[in-house]
Amino acid sequence: MEKAKVNKNITGNPDGVFRGILYIAAIFMVVLLLAIFVTLLVQSMPSIRKLGLSFFYNQIWDPVSGEFGALPFFVGTLLTSFLALLISVPFSLSISIFLGEYYKEGFVSGLLRSAIELLAGIPSVIYGFWGLFVLVPVVRALEIKLGVLPYGVGIFTAALILAIMIVPYSSALAREVINLVPTDLKEAALSLGATKFEVIRYVVIPYARSGILAGLLLSLGRALGETMAVTMVIGNANYLPTSIFASANTMASAIANEFAEAADNLYLASLVEMALLLFIVTMIINIIGKYIIKKFSVEV
Repeated sequence: MEKAKVNKNITGNPDGVFRGILYIAAIFMVVLLLAIFVTLLVQSMPSIRKLGLSFFYNQIWDPVSGEFGALPFFVGTLLTSFLALLISVPFSLSISIFLGEYYKEGFVSGLLRSAIELLAGIPSVIYGFWGLFVLVPVVRALEIKLGVLPYGVGIFTAALILAIMIVPYSSALAREVINLVPTDLKEAALSLGATKFEVIRYVVIPYARSGILAGLLLSLGRALGETMAVTMVIGNANYLPTSIFASANTMASAIANEFAEAADNLYLASLVEMALLLFIVTMIINIIGKYIIKKFSVEV
């Protein structure tokens, strides 16, 4: 009798079951996030106790003398990620407008969509190899023309690789949002004498800007955590970069490069603390980004 009652409740209230599954999934994600944070915090306690705040502003990373400062990696991570975002914005926006407004269907649209999806699926190590064989010589030639030391590898090269890698994420989301702009709004603007360019500039982009920003935020998070491709072209120099062409290192690259070599407890804990710092930086940037998106959404 009781079993029949339970089955009746499940089959008779599918919305309630679906809502329950969503609640469980949401709670699981929060628990998983907290578990990652607590694990990183506990494992980095030896470094936090020994180094204190000097870990964040010290420029020296020398495992032999037991001196660990994360500032060069922190600066390298932010420089490469934001420079990559800056480079990628014109391409992402152009692709999304092209596919969302000019070629929604047809052979050209299908070909370009497939190419973008393929770019998103390529393993990062392949990007790294391509960067070494193609981008590094090109950047080296550019550096010779500009009169700077022709390393080839460095922050600029890493930012170029990252920009190529994050374009599919931001352009795909922006394209979907642009497709959702009501046709009535665009037709009303056209009926008032606006050109196609003016409709895109004054109607489509303002209406879709919260979605466009969300795509950029997603791609920035991808750039902050990228490891392999950046490691292969950034130069892996553990000091503060003096220009965008200088060799540098990022937090993710340093962790990947040195984790297997960390023999003593303080060295290992310092790398884990760097991972904790990367985790917190990513979380803060996401919170700030969501706040900006919310502000833009209210103004629409």
